[in-house]
Amino acid sequence: MPERRTVALVTLGCARNEVDSEELAGRLAADGWELVENAEDADVAVVNTCGFVEAAKKDSVDALLEANDLKDHGKTQAVVAVGCMAERYGKELAEALPEADGVLGFDDYSDISNRLQTILSGGSVEAHTPRDRRKLLPLSPVERQEAAAAVALPGHGAVAVEAPENVPSDLPDGLAPASGPRAPLRRRLDTSPVASVKLASGCDRRCSFCAIPSFRGSFVSRRPSDVLNETRWLAEQGVKEVMLVSENNTSYGKDLGDIRLLESLLPDLAAVDGIERVRVSYLQPAEMRPGLIDVLTSTEKVVPYFDLSFQHSAPDVLRAMRRFGDTDRFLELLETIRGKAPLAGARSNFIVGFPGETEADFAELERFITHARLDAIGVFGYSDEDGTEAATYERKLDQEVVDERLAHLSRLAEELTAQRAEERIGETLEVLVESIDDEDGVIGRAAHQAPETDGQVVITADSAARLGLAPGRMVEAKVVGTEGVDLVAECLFEEAGR
Repeated sequence: MPERRTVALVTLGCARNEVDSEELAGRLAADGWELVENAEDADVAVVNTCGFVEAAKKDSVDALLEANDLKDHGKTQAVVAVGCMAERYGKELAEALPEADGVLGFDDYSDISNRLQTILSGGSVEAHTPRDRRKLLPLSPVERQEAAAAVALPGHGAVAVEAPENVPSDLPDGLAPASGPRAPLRRRLDTSPVASVKLASGCDRRCSFCAIPSFRGSFVSRRPSDVLNETRWLAEQGVKEVMLVSENNTSYGKDLGDIRLLESLLPDLAAVDGIERVRVSYLQPAEMRPGLIDVLTSTEKVVPYFDLSFQHSAPDVLRAMRRFGDTDRFLELLETIRGKAPLAGARSNFIVGFPGETEADFAELERFITHARLDAIGVFGYSDEDGTEAATYERKLDQEVVDERLAHLSRLAEELTAQRAEERIGETLEVLVESIDDEDGVIGRAAHQAPETDGQVVITADSAARLGLAPGRMVEAKVVGTEGVDLVAECLFEEAGR
């Protein structure tokens, strides 16, 4: 009998990383590894790192050090770094953090089982050597699909099967493939009724503050059939809501010869049996199309949710960021959306203290946020990122000024989003129940709330008890109060949910 090998995946960062971890889990489970939830119970702890901003990198290092501590008093024998920080820094990270027994890049994912086995057996695997992944694919998007087959694209994993009856019978429970000619290579790591699906990888935009394209590569869409097959498989696993993720969903299809491909894909995803809600994240304002707005606001089960990457609204700052737009155009976009779906959800992130940002620029950003009526707002202070154009800019602001603007805009954002939540009192919402426990009660989310980022709905105890709710159930509820950005709601018993 083969030796029992256990592995735990610790995931940091965004929903895209969560998908990547589940693909790694699928590869490992298919090769006989036993997946365990807690790192202290695993022979190997794999930390899927985030390398986006300084705070995220610190969290990743802390997680690796914490996992390494388990080697002294737990069963953990090895700690391995994967993910964006490992891809971005590779050997540099390995030298700075000898506590990590391995630093693996995206190119190692297809052979992750052998890499971990080598490390677990006391061998060494050469640390990943970083490279600019934008240079791995043709410059022209329409020439990329064929070339992409030879490039590692985390979250795009699929296995070919001739027909459903030829699917291997010895795959562990909960491991794809599902039916179809190309089935997802993925293993769920939790039982949440919500799951993300990779729509694409990489980005062709050249925002001056962002390093992501250099280590995630050029934009590559997944085939619609793969996205559909994965969604069907997730529905079979009990998922009720899928969230489409990528670095830029508005570009989906441009390398497949159809920039409007998302508009035709969304109704097909919404029609998947068992799926109650389809959500699209990561939308670029400069690429929003009237047809996409129409589909997002009028398709049953596709929620009118707009995660718009504004970043700023002062024209001079946006140009320095190599982005487009201004306050009035952004407000017009939001007005167009709400003209079609008055209850639509909208959120965004903003950077304050960008090099050259004047007091007038900051005031313009305040003007936009004050009038935008956003449901959720993330605010970040600018910091230099390795290898970015903005890191070379002059006219850097003093850190004290950046911190002051960050604190001021964060307070304003908190006030405005709380006011926006209060505007929803009296609304009737469809709420997806996500968790039930003695301490927090019944917690769910409405259509305008994405997982983890946009607040939640707390269902009153009396109404929850009368319905006997369970995670994964959709219920009609009326908003009766707020707690900051969170909503308090009562179930409508005449609409008992499904």
